[in-house]
Amino acid sequence: MNSSYKKEDVIFLLKDVTGMVEPLPSKEREKLIQSGMHYSEMLPIEYIPSKEYMDIYFDSLQIFGQAMADALGSLADKIVKSRGKNIVLVSLARAGTPIGILLKRYINLKYNMDLPHYSVSIIRDRGIDDNAMKYILKRHPAKDILFVDGWIGKGAILKELKKAVKNYEGVSPELAVVCDPAGETVLTGTYSDIFIPSSALNATVCGLVSRTFLRSDIIGENDFHGALYYKEYINQDLSYHFIDEIQKLFRTHKDNTDMPGTKGITEAQNQAKRFCIDDINLIKPGIGETTRVLLRRVPWKVLIDERYKDDRELRHIVRLAKEKDSEIEYTRLNNYKCMGIIKKMKDI
Repeated sequence: MNSSYKKEDVIFLLKDVTGMVEPLPSKEREKLIQSGMHYSEMLPIEYIPSKEYMDIYFDSLQIFGQAMADALGSLADKIVKSRGKNIVLVSLARAGTPIGILLKRYINLKYNMDLPHYSVSIIRDRGIDDNAMKYILKRHPAKDILFVDGWIGKGAILKELKKAVKNYEGVSPELAVVCDPAGETVLTGTYSDIFIPSSALNATVCGLVSRTFLRSDIIGENDFHGALYYKEYINQDLSYHFIDEIQKLFRTHKDNTDMPGTKGITEAQNQAKRFCIDDINLIKPGIGETTRVLLRRVPWKVLIDERYKDDRELRHIVRLAKEKDSEIEYTRLNNYKCMGIIKKMKDI
C-alpha cells in the first residue's frame, strides 16, 4: 500500500485500490448505508477543510497537543509494564496508524525498544482482515500482538475485535488507545474525552490513505482489505507535521492515574431513547467520533455538554457543524464532552 509514511514507521497491510473505486458524496453514501449497503463497500469524498477550519486545527494542536502527548506517554508506560519487551504494534487503519507511529517512537525514546508496527483493517460486522493477520502471524508470535487505535467511542470496534481474535489462538483482544471515555479498556492513556488532533482531519494526517474498503468485486479472496492513496493531496499532507509536533511534547516522566467512570454505552443508549433512534450506530459519542460524523457522514445534530459550551477544545466541532448546517444542542453529558447524531435516511 502506498502512503506518505516511511516504511520504518509503519507497514500497511492493505491493497492499493486507487483508481478502482469512485468516492461518493456524503448524502448519496448515507442513503445507501441506511438502505442496507455496508459502509465498507464504498468510500466517502474526502472533506477539504476551509482556511478557518485549518486555523482552528493548528491552534488546537498547539493548545491541546500536550494533553495528548502526556496521555500517549502514559499509555506507552502501561503497555511496556504489562507486555514487556516483545511487542508487535498492530494499528487499526486508519485512525490508529498515527497513534501506532507515536507509540513506536515514544517507546524507542524511553525504553530503547524498536518495535515492529503494522496497520491493518478491521470493519464493523465484517471483522478483521484475515489475510493481514495470517501475514503477521507467520512472522511474529501470537502473544506479542498488541492492537492500537486512537480512541474508543461506544466500544463497537473493540467488540468487533474481541469477536474476531477468537479465530487466532494466542492473540489478545486487548486494545490500546489514547483516550477511552467509554471506560471499556485498561490500556488507555486517559479516560477523559480529550481532543486528539489527528481526529480533526482525514487522509492528510493519516499518510494520505483513505478509510478501508471491502467489496468482493475488487478485493479477492487472497487480498488484503483495500484503501486509496490520495497522491493529489500531497501538498496538503500534514502527516509528519502532526507526528513531529506531538513528539516534541513527549515527557518521559509524566504519570496519569485517572480512573474510568460509568460505561459510555449506557449514555449513548439513553440519548438514542431520548431521540427515538432505533439504530445505536447513528449515535457517535466523544470528540473523535463527533468529528468523524461531521467530516464524512450526514449529521443531524451535535450534542455538547453545557459545561463545555465555550471550550476551545470543541471549536473545530462548532465550526464543522456550521459548515454542515447541523444543529448544536447544549445539554448535560457525563462520559463525553459531545456526541454526533447521524441524520435518518428519511430526512435526507
